[in-house]
Amino acid sequence: MSDDKPDDRWTQGPEIKPGEAPPPRGASGDGAAPSGEDAETLRERQRLAQVEMLDRWVGGVLAEQRRSRRWTLFFRFFFAALILASLGTTLYGLFIAGQPSAVTERHLGVVEVKGVIDSDSPASAERIIEGLNRAWRAESAAAVVLRIDSPGGSPVQSQRIYEEIRRLRAQGDKPVFAVIEDIGASGAYYIAAAADEIYAAPASLVGSIGVIFASFGLEEAIDRLGVERRVFAAGDNKAFLDPFSAIAPEQARFWQEVLETTHWQFIEAVREGRGERLGDDPRLFSGLVWSGEQGVELGLVDGLQSLDGLAREMGIERMQDYTPRLDPFERLTRHFGRVAAEWVGLPTTQSPLRYQLH
Repeated sequence: MSDDKPDDRWTQGPEIKPGEAPPPRGASGDGAAPSGEDAETLRERQRLAQVEMLDRWVGGVLAEQRRSRRWTLFFRFFFAALILASLGTTLYGLFIAGQPSAVTERHLGVVEVKGVIDSDSPASAERIIEGLNRAWRAESAAAVVLRIDSPGGSPVQSQRIYEEIRRLRAQGDKPVFAVIEDIGASGAYYIAAAADEIYAAPASLVGSIGVIFASFGLEEAIDRLGVERRVFAAGDNKAFLDPFSAIAPEQARFWQEVLETTHWQFIEAVREGRGERLGDDPRLFSGLVWSGEQGVELGLVDGLQSLDGLAREMGIERMQDYTPRLDPFERLTRHFGRVAAEWVGLPTTQSPLRYQLH
């Protein structure tokens, strides 16, 4: 191909520049158009070549799109499989692996009481009672052990667990022990008092036999801020615990009577559970918290022993946890429900009275 007559690679003929006449029919030489072809034929060849090039381009785009779709589908299936695998693992952990396996050898049936005792907490009466009954029904369980690490909590929840332990003890099949770790105070000690024997570490905190209600008096604060408090109630004393309203002396005396009545219930439960083992120190029911070592001297604790030490003392090598596993979805739902209720100012089911160390 020469510089004077460049060839067009699409038409395999001479290039026709704008305004230039096509070569005559039958002309010979380099780039001469084949016989019988004119400018119209050459333009058609060019158009066909352009169409062919466009087809190749479109084909490449479509091929790239198909490859992209294949990768997209691959990643979608991959993530779907990953989610299904995670869900399957969670369900397996909740409903299969989460259930205590049957143990045939002699062992201690352990039930955890950890954290604040409340209806919406892991240490709820419903959950602990279910664990107690599972351990009690296990034929190879030599004893039921409450492993306690709690500052206390709801009086009602504590009373429910206390009564269930007393009911099981009355059947006389196996002993029920309470082992206090870091803390077993207030409502947690209320529960422990129902056991046959209580053990603690020398530095454990035990006792705190008392009742508490805590609130604030903010009526002057909102007056200074210019905030008007609007409370509508039927009954003269319906809103007497409202922190933004003043409390009358007779209302304070009434509420103190409620606290003392609940305190007396606590004292009677401890006396019934501990019996003659209790000391006669006048401060015993004052709400003070004691060390485990002091608790032995006061009759609040039977001995200084850990869970492992108790197992060795009984000649038992194995322990089995019978505490029901927590449902993470239920816990999450309850948590958000409680937070939402607090944000909008709705009342919660939590009792204002607490058997709890503060």
